[in-house]
Amino acid sequence: MGNIFIEAFRKPEAQTFDDDFSRQLIELTQAGLPVSATPYADIAEQLGVSSTEVIERLRQMLAAGAIRRIGAVPNHYALGYRGNGMSVWDVPDELIDEVGREMAALAYVSHCYQRPRFGAQWPYNLFAMVHGHDRDEVMDKVAEMSSRFDGRIRRHEVLFSTRILKKTGLRIGRENNSLPWRREVWRDEGLGIGEITRLIGK
Repeated sequence: MGNIFIEAFRKPEAQTFDDDFSRQLIELTQAGLPVSATPYADIAEQLGVSSTEVIERLRQMLAAGAIRRIGAVPNHYALGYRGNGMSVWDVPDELIDEVGREMAALAYVSHCYQRPRFGAQWPYNLFAMVHGHDRDEVMDKVAEMSSRFDGRIRRHEVLFSTRILKKTGLRIGRENNSLPWRREVWRDEGLGIGEITRLIGK
């Protein structure tokens, strides 16, 4: 699995990409790159530009934060990893970068995020998605993490998926060219907090 530690949410720079080339490029790539040995050349052909222009514009958009990343997204369920838990950790703020990067380097952690706390009810500021073949395997891995980071964490919980939803990012088109927010929903059976909805980036 690829690993990434994403620090606290940062708003993109002021640069905008509202020209026709950028919009057409986003529309062609927002659902994924072509499954091809030459995806950038394929896109360039559709746009009537060179592959160099496509790559350079994507680089600019990445640098400005207009797009967050380009990468493969494996279907972990199809690979047999059905016990997926979001471990949430209360980490002292001065240790968040150190602990976050170490957690992200673990082979069974696919994503690691710094997030804001919400008072005493939600003291967790580091989220790490842990994958396993079943819930017991996930809990064993989280126990290993707890032991490994002992002294640098205060407490933790694990949120397990209750339903599989298709994960789709924001889509834009000619009728819907922007939305001011993204909503993330986590459902938890054990903590009694019900549904957590976050509005990010307004």
